Amino acid sequence: MLGYNRWHLFKGLAALLSIWFVCWLALAHFVPAPPSTITFASGAAEGNFEHIAQRYRESLARHRVTLNLHPTKGSADHPRLIEDRNSGVDAGYVLGGNTDSKQSPGLMSLGRVTYNPIWFFYRGPETLDRLSQLKGKRIGGNFTAGLAAKILATSGINADNATLVTLAGPASAKALRDGEVDVIMPFGEVNTPLIQSLLRDPNVRLISLTQAEGLSRVYPYLSRLVLPQGVMDFEKNIPATDVSLIATTTAIVVRKDLHPELVYLLAQALMEEHGPAGLFHRAGDFPTQTDPEFPFAEQAHDFYKNGPSFMQRYLPFWMINISKRVVAVMLAAVAIILPLFNYVPRLYRWMIRERMARLYRRLRAVEKGMQPGQTAAEVEALQSDLENIERAVSILGIPIRHSDLFYALKIHINLVRARIASHLVEARSRTAKTA
Repeated sequence: MLGYNRWHLFKGLAALLSIWFVCWLALAHFVPAPPSTITFASGAAEGNFEHIAQRYRESLARHRVTLNLHPTKGSADHPRLIEDRNSGVDAGYVLGGNTDSKQSPGLMSLGRVTYNPIWFFYRGPETLDRLSQLKGKRIGGNFTAGLAAKILATSGINADNATLVTLAGPASAKALRDGEVDVIMPFGEVNTPLIQSLLRDPNVRLISLTQAEGLSRVYPYLSRLVLPQGVMDFEKNIPATDVSLIATTTAIVVRKDLHPELVYLLAQALMEEHGPAGLFHRAGDFPTQTDPEFPFAEQAHDFYKNGPSFMQRYLPFWMINISKRVVAVMLAAVAIILPLFNYVPRLYRWMIRERMARLYRRLRAVEKGMQPGQTAAEVEALQSDLENIERAVSILGIPIRHSDLFYALKIHINLVRARIASHLVEARSRTAKTA
């Protein structure tokens, strides 16, 4: 009896361990826990986007997620870094026009987050209002990324008819003021120190592009912006007239396999940072819910459209994944247990019948063993076998609900016992006569 109970305990523990292992594998595959860190390609050290990314870091830190910044030489390297699993970079910003889903199929967008105006500053008395007028001039810009050269090429400007000098940051402004170049085309928000200093320099002029609207229609990654008269300094009337600009938009992209919960947290950080109004956009314009160059992350789109989910609204981030796992286990348990309510009783009854069938086979062997002319000792051996069968029935542990099977076997044992008793009387009688 004790060995029998130990065997059942062992089987129960084995079943529980198997169920736990299967649930663990299923959760690891279908509801994986999110990492606690994200690495973000933040562009040039001390640059504008590094400062913005630091504010993303503060937002994520409130949810116990660390945002590591990965400085780079510029956004041109970001798509390659993010797609490469071995780089350790998970997300970063990409300027519109540098790449798209065909060139970088492993990326998805969390939306465009800001305008990145392309400024054309020059020195000289002539009035420039079209890019084609830059033929023959010395032009300074960041031509390594490709976008600057692509924009100039739309108006027929290339290395054959102009001098393209790779310059960026304060070095480009110095080259313009020193007369080393005729035009520079920096990229950057209006509030950056470089753009502010150039706008306020009385010796530097800003091109107002009359073809800005046409360029934005032809190239989906470009937009036409207007810098209103006097908006930088109403007292000094800077700028002196409305200025038409072209701008690319900046996308935040992530690798497609980034954990959905981290995508949600990044989307929340983008909404906090870029949702308010700016000089060139109204509140709510950014982050965008579409992207002309990349597929859009479903979690980010859902957050921008509907706001946080029920769990995200009332639970801290670290509890959300745990709650999802608990719900997944409960649903799996319901899906498994409900069918078992129908099949387990049938299976259990089948197992009992199988055990009793073995006892019936032994009982039939005892009955078949009764032959005419047997000695008393042979009949007593059959009687001993029958008693062993009855003891096996007693320790079988048949539940009350299956008492019909139990008592049916007991009745059959008693019938065989009665036959054996009669057979034993006859055997002893023959023995007494021969004696």
